[in-house]
Amino acid sequence: MESYFIWIITVFLVLVIFVPYYIKFRKQQKADIERKQEAQSLGIDRPRAQFPFINDLYCIGCGSCVEACPEGDVLGVVFGKARVINGLRCVGHGACEKVCPVGALEVGLGDIKTRDDIPILSEANETTVPGLYIAGELGGLSLIRNATAHGRKAVENIALDSQRAQSKHVKDVIIVGAGPAGMSASLTAIQNDLSYLLIDQQEPGGTILQYPRKKLVMTQKFEIPLYGWLKHAEYSKEELLDIWQTIIGKYKVNYLTQHRMQTVVKPNGHFKVITNQGEFEGRKVILAMGRRGTPRKLGVPGEDMSKVAYQLIDAQSYTNDHILVVGGGDSAAEAAIGLARQKGNKVTLSYRKNKLFRIKKKNEDRINEMINSRKITPLFNSNVMEIREKSVVLQQTEENIVEIPNDYIFIFAGGIPPFKMLKEMGIGFGGDGGKNLV
Repeated sequence: MESYFIWIITVFLVLVIFVPYYIKFRKQQKADIERKQEAQSLGIDRPRAQFPFINDLYCIGCGSCVEACPEGDVLGVVFGKARVINGLRCVGHGACEKVCPVGALEVGLGDIKTRDDIPILSEANETTVPGLYIAGELGGLSLIRNATAHGRKAVENIALDSQRAQSKHVKDVIIVGAGPAGMSASLTAIQNDLSYLLIDQQEPGGTILQYPRKKLVMTQKFEIPLYGWLKHAEYSKEELLDIWQTIIGKYKVNYLTQHRMQTVVKPNGHFKVITNQGEFEGRKVILAMGRRGTPRKLGVPGEDMSKVAYQLIDAQSYTNDHILVVGGGDSAAEAAIGLARQKGNKVTLSYRKNKLFRIKKKNEDRINEMINSRKITPLFNSNVMEIREKSVVLQQTEENIVEIPNDYIFIFAGGIPPFKMLKEMGIGFGGDGGKNLV
């Protein structure tokens, strides 16, 4: 009789503990499968750069990686294994990799031999053109800490060469791009007593300059050469730019602005960096320009008007205006949110698909809240047809053409990456099957 009661209690406990867990697990798995199928149909399951590479032999499907992801919905558990659901949202935090209890997950670029958007690099970030390096997100990996590490690594490798530039007109290294990667490379050059020049088409800051005012940037603890460690979990755009200016002043960084690089050639044993304002020679060159490239335009009548812009620096400069934001990514979402918070603005968001699916979970929650509270008017499945002085014409269907009042338009249709220019320099990419692998 005693054993009978023990069995009853055991079965009861199993039912109480296991059944709710099983129901929750099945419900979550069903949701993840639906998300995976939706992502595949929309073409967003494939990453643009880095992504979590999962080893099925080791994965136990515990879901710890799913919970750890700061972006919310990059990963899911499908049929007992972790799966990349929304690869476009992965920015490479690496939190999923750290919490995996069995080491089944690694954040990286995967097999680059199949990717024509990733340049082939050595461990020191040297391209297939000897002496020509790539640092930062241009190489495929996001995050400030990665860019900083790449810039340092490239210059440290250059410093191993005992030869130095023999002419004041030739630098040991020319660095193109004054973002985190370029700044790190410059500081490492100072550390190693290398002659260098840092050039950029705009002011120091790189991609950070394109961020809206007061945007918070998530970081992890990392070290900037000479300067020291950044230890906080988040920094605002303004704080990071202040750090760059402090570094420039303290270490007298040798840089030039308003120089847009046009190409790099090697006519006489030295590299020649050709810009819109002159030419510079160096024994080595580091390209740290980022992947954004030239803003993609819509190609519609009226796009050349002064009220059209491709970035938003300060949302507080706009009040009591009719504003159209075009795009479906994080930049568009953040711009719409920032503008909708300002007094009197009437913000409309136009996107060519039926929903926003390429944005971070945090942005998705915020913009949905603003849409629900009618602070942002969404026009999905719409395309801009014509921009007029006081209005803009959009098409949602063949029959449904709308004209809305408009004072300003912000277009976030992505950028044209500089891959064509890099390939013309002779740099090999993964799509060539890795035949030029360094």
